[in-house]
Amino acid sequence: QVQLVESGGALAQPGGSLRLSCAASGSIFGIYAMGWYRQAPGKQRELVAVITGGDTTNYAHSVKGRFTISTDNAKNTLYLQMNSLKPEDTAVYYCRVLGEDKMHARYDYWGQGTQVTVSS
Repeated sequence: QVQLVESGGALAQPGGSLRLSCAASGSIFGIYAMGWYRQAPGKQRELVAVITGGDTTNYAHSVKGRFTISTDNAKNTLYLQMNSLKPEDTAVYYCRVLGEDKMHARYDYWGQGTQVTVSS
């Protein structure tokens, strides 16, 4: 069973930056998408950014131009660089990995979440 562990969440000031990391416990075969989601109090979980095979990226409109998703395959780690933070970015951030294993069984792994709070 693969485990995803997020880190990097913290209290940041508006206009500041944070970098979130999501480390996988082992190598994962057959990934076709990795993404970051967030859930603010009283709101539904929403997609923030996703990266798919070939390094194609997509972002929520609210974070485009401020956030950057990337991977380090050698370290089995997914990142989210967050710049120009706003109070509305406050949420628990989760990473997610989707794919298909060698037996053609689909998998869908989630991390436990890391809190990001943007406040002065």
